Amino acid sequence: MGWSYRKSIKVGPLRLNLSRRGVGHSWGNRLFRVTRGADGRRTVSVNLPGGLTWRKTRAGR
Repeated sequence: MGWSYRKSIKVGPLRLNLSRRGVGHSWGNRLFRVTRGADGRRTVSVNLPGGLTWRKTRAGR
C-alpha cells in the first residue's frame, strides 16, 4: 500500500485541495459543487435531499 497526502483549505465557498499530484480547487455548497482536480478533470455534482446524487465528469489534459 502506497503513501498519499491530501490537505484541504477552505476559504468561504472556495476550497483548495493540495495533494502529491498538485493543487485542485472546488467551489459551491452542499447541494451544488464544481471541482477541478490537480489532473485537470472537471466534475459537477448535484446532491439532492434523500441521498440522490448526480455527477458529470469531463476528462482533463
